Amino acid sequence: MRLCDRIAREDGSVFPGKTYAESILRPVFELQRDHLYHAMMEVQRAHVRMLFDAEILSRQEAAQMLRAIGKIREKGSQALAYDPRHEDLFFLLEAKIAGEIGDDLAGNMHIGRSRNDLGVTVFRMVLRDRLLALIRQLLRLKKTLLELSGEHVSTLMPAHTHTQPAQPITLAHYLLAVFDGLRRETERCWSAYKTVNRSPMGAAALSATGFPIIRQTVCDWLGFSEVIENTYDAIGGADYLVETATSALSLMTFLGRFLHNLLFWCTKEAGVIRVADPYVQVSSIMPQKRNPVSLEHARALSSSAIGEAQAVVMMVHNTPFGDIVDTEENLQPHLYQALEKSERVVRLLTAVLATMQVDRGKLRAEAGKYCCTITELADHLFRTEGIPFRKAHSIAAFVAAKASSSQLGLAQVPVGWVNDAALKVTGKALHLDEKMWGKIADPEYFVNRRDRTGGPAPQVVTEMIRKRERIWESEKAKLMQERQRLAKAEADLDAKVKECCQGES
Repeated sequence: MRLCDRIAREDGSVFPGKTYAESILRPVFELQRDHLYHAMMEVQRAHVRMLFDAEILSRQEAAQMLRAIGKIREKGSQALAYDPRHEDLFFLLEAKIAGEIGDDLAGNMHIGRSRNDLGVTVFRMVLRDRLLALIRQLLRLKKTLLELSGEHVSTLMPAHTHTQPAQPITLAHYLLAVFDGLRRETERCWSAYKTVNRSPMGAAALSATGFPIIRQTVCDWLGFSEVIENTYDAIGGADYLVETATSALSLMTFLGRFLHNLLFWCTKEAGVIRVADPYVQVSSIMPQKRNPVSLEHARALSSSAIGEAQAVVMMVHNTPFGDIVDTEENLQPHLYQALEKSERVVRLLTAVLATMQVDRGKLRAEAGKYCCTITELADHLFRTEGIPFRKAHSIAAFVAAKASSSQLGLAQVPVGWVNDAALKVTGKALHLDEKMWGKIADPEYFVNRRDRTGGPAPQVVTEMIRKRERIWESEKAKLMQERQRLAKAEADLDAKVKECCQGES
């Protein structure tokens, strides 16, 4: 038999063909069941109760529907298995409800809605929960950074530019920079949440409905902040998907840069942080090894999350502005994975940071090497000696070059070298004494002088920590308020469902 004939016979002559069912419908059903079930049942309840309020359904009809939904809801998603007679979870649930109350009454649940608005609503409800979960983990990571910053206000370290030692700062100063970056990433997540948390219910297929439904009521009961007014936009808009994906992409890109530093710092060559035993792995053959695999996994997961987010953008790119399969079940797993992997990265990084050890002495020693404080010489020559800054910079550069070629730190450089360099550049003698030169070569002196807004001086950093602790508290309150608001919306819906059912009995 020809292969074409065999495929045609095996797939059958009616929808869905075997290949389509196994390649598309079964995986889609399992995705919907595992991720969308609870949200879909909430939408069903809110819609039916609204139809009663709008006097489209009688109390008796609504109560019967709500009881049937409740009965199936209590069994949970795992009680459902794929059945090729039903195209997806939506139709399977309708069939299950019909088994309880009959086809006609179950079919009337579909009044004033479509799979289109129901599907987008469910997607948005799932995404907002995942965004809140990610924001919660970001709060924990930022709290950890603040606590570590408080411990390391005076821990000197070299900062790098272009991967080369540049100037001394403190570890707290660095960690607060990470905190500030994460604060902006959190704001991006909140921005995505605001875009996601808008209700498309009532848009029906895309042109609304002729029934006198109450869109705002469903919006409130499902915990959305507002209704998407234009019904075509409610169905065709995909920016909520792209914004969510890019918030994860931006976050993982930022943390990937942080992870790069951490992995370098815990090498034997750098040796300034020690990852705690629960987060390292020993070699199968080399007993001396302490492999920081937790950070490597975090790096790999962050890259994977970026890939998932990029897939979302590419799947939306060049699609028509309207209802289309590309933005639905085939896309959603990538978005769930982007957020789930991002959350795992943040959780793991929080644990590693909270338990790591810092070699303060080695960090301080590194801050005093590589002529990291030489900028202070140029500054001092301008401030004290009145030497034009470019000439002062040339003097400092000469000293730094000679110190490097002699393999000396600035603290070991004779002050006479500085005076000689000044004479060569300016033609005038300079009388820098040993005491002042010692200060210039001292990374602690360098850091303490940088006491301008945002600088690494301990008193400045301490104030920055206090300010960010207040910011963190407000962020925590915002998350708690939003979670409470969603919980209240769900409780209100429960009460409305119960009221309808009790009133009918």
